[in-house]
Amino acid sequence: MAVDLKDLKTIHYEVENPGENGIAIVTLDRPEARNAQNKRMTYELEAAFTDAARRSDVKVIVFRAEGPHFCSGHDMRDTESHKEFSLVFPYGGFGREGQEGHMAWEEEVYFNMCWRWRNLPKPVIAAAQGKTIAGGLMLLWIADVIIASEDAMFSDPVVGMGVNGVEYFAHPWEVGPRKAKEMLFTGEWLTAHEAMQWGMVNKVVPNDKLRDAALDMARTIAKRPSFALKLAKESVNQTLEAQGQWNALRTAFVHQHLAHSHNRVKYGMPVDPGPSNRKKD
Repeated sequence: MAVDLKDLKTIHYEVENPGENGIAIVTLDRPEARNAQNKRMTYELEAAFTDAARRSDVKVIVFRAEGPHFCSGHDMRDTESHKEFSLVFPYGGFGREGQEGHMAWEEEVYFNMCWRWRNLPKPVIAAAQGKTIAGGLMLLWIADVIIASEDAMFSDPVVGMGVNGVEYFAHPWEVGPRKAKEMLFTGEWLTAHEAMQWGMVNKVVPNDKLRDAALDMARTIAKRPSFALKLAKESVNQTLEAQGQWNALRTAFVHQHLAHSHNRVKYGMPVDPGPSNRKKD
């Protein structure tokens, strides 16, 4: 089933001032679930981002969220089947046994989607408030510029679940290698000001100014020539790729599935259930 942009259930999508300096605004809208990412949200985001990328009356994309938090990560309670949606990438095998099926599905909805959105041909300005956890970081990291509210906090606690990190393993590129290790090893929170100090966040603003700050920056950027913006973005992204970013991301994704496979053998589930629930040796 293809997503209908007129019938969105997990996001909002609008275009401000369509025309030469148009701005698309993509908004996560599951505040009751702390904007946890389910399958439907993935494909609705894909539809909105693709539409914004293809429109000649949109120059910049703002990516934000309703409610007190940007995103709490993957929705582990999602029960919709992948068969409900039109797949984007030419792969399959989602129902195969062992780790093969699990890896195939996460490659579709997490890894490949994030890489695709990271390479949108237009600037993406993200606005993050409250908590952004694990899989929520992957969504945030597809942006070119990140503006955070003063109450924003960021964490990837999944090493505590027996896995190396989230599927789109951009930590070393976002905060540097040593802060990435601290973040992963401890699972502790990174504040908005710490994230700005380490280079993940561009600007920190008062909570009630977040949306306006993101739109103000988008309006400033939208005054620039569209082709120059596209080439500037590609120039920076290709510098990261020349440093090995793509290969590093792919390797970390494979490592994640090695960890999931290990946990299935040892605990009977893809993640470490924690000390109180582990099988007795």
